[in-house]
Amino acid sequence: MMFFCRAINSIWFRVKRWCYLPFFKELGIKSYFISPIKLTSRFIVCKAYVYIGHHARIEGIRKYNARQFKPLIVLEDHVTIQQNLHLTCAEKITIGRNTAIAANVTITDINHPYVNITIPVEQQDIEVSPVCIGEDCKIYNNVVILPGVNIGKHDVIGANSVVNRDIPDYSVAVGIPAKVIKQYNFNTRSWERINE
Repeated sequence: MMFFCRAINSIWFRVKRWCYLPFFKELGIKSYFISPIKLTSRFIVCKAYVYIGHHARIEGIRKYNARQFKPLIVLEDHVTIQQNLHLTCAEKITIGRNTAIAANVTITDINHPYVNITIPVEQQDIEVSPVCIGEDCKIYNNVVILPGVNIGKHDVIGANSVVNRDIPDYSVAVGIPAKVIKQYNFNTRSWERINE
């Protein structure tokens, strides 16, 4: 019975992939989006073996007010993202290969400025700055990654952190705003605590 269920599931995912294929900018083999809330697939380059869990909002913003944008969302090989991802992109967001993202994470390259107090914040023109998450990273639950951030290779971002600045390679960052608390030392071959 278990074998039969797995076979049906495998066939169903293949059928769904072929249905999705014409709508994506690129869609690699064995990549799955499980019951997304919103998916602007024409702006997504999705490599192979990508898994996106339930209720993801992955949205490219093509126009805001009178301004036009060319959003690009790149999900490299073996990216895994759990449920309730909220990703909005007007310029470019890249998630590197083998990066794992836990539940309820927000990633955006969009800032809503509040400069003009005579116009509601949502009606003011947006500011955009690309986001890049390196390969082999782990992003824990409820993290918020803000515009213009570069997260390096093999980084760990602790749960509930807000990342508003670059994080160097081989680092552990936590807090609001996120600060590096540990880095890997290749000379001693160990993770070392960073003194503030």
